[in-house]
Amino acid sequence: MTWLSLLAAAVAPGLALLSYFYLKDRYETEPIHMVLRLFLFGVLLVFPIMMVQRALVLAFGENPYVFSFVYSGGIEELFKWLILYLVIYKHLAFDEPYDGIVYAVAVSLGFATMENVFYVFLNYSSFLDLMVRALMPVSGHALFGVAMGYYMGSAKFHPARKNIFLLASIATPILYHGVFDLILIKAETYWLYWMLPLMLFLWGRSLWKVQHANDRSPLRGLMLDERA
Repeated sequence: MTWLSLLAAAVAPGLALLSYFYLKDRYETEPIHMVLRLFLFGVLLVFPIMMVQRALVLAFGENPYVFSFVYSGGIEELFKWLILYLVIYKHLAFDEPYDGIVYAVAVSLGFATMENVFYVFLNYSSFLDLMVRALMPVSGHALFGVAMGYYMGSAKFHPARKNIFLLASIATPILYHGVFDLILIKAETYWLYWMLPLMLFLWGRSLWKVQHANDRSPLRGLMLDERA
């Protein structure tokens, strides 16, 4: 494959998933420039995260549990969470619960897409390898983002339980991400037997969160009244 074909193959899964979750917003789609801005932030996060992870590995070694839940899941999800909270949480565009999912998925897929570009150019072996990357790590990051955004949206629109939901918005994706990485590290030959149920669970929970966030939109009642 040419370098242009490899680049397209690396970028396509992230853009396809971003489009999917963007179009799942039933009542008011987000400004595309804001979504792309968060996607770009996710792309740029790859570089500082790689440096922090490398420094931690050199300083403290690579225990698989620490690597999965701290160096990888912990650091990556924390950086994404900070971008989401600092850039979009108080923004006027964040005006319904589902918006949290859109923006969190945008950050997560920006990161996953850039990570995928590096992987493809440095470790490309076959088209099957590209498909596995699309179905596993890239979609995994999107699903971690759904969990993060769902609970951040809950925090914004349920101020009485804000702190609980904000904690869930960082703890849940770290847990999912850590388990995902630990399976890849520890399961070795039989990793698919563990990964398939995890991915089915994550997709099921994510689709439920998408539905539930849309159903709690303050715009839903207005649209129902207009149709009546």
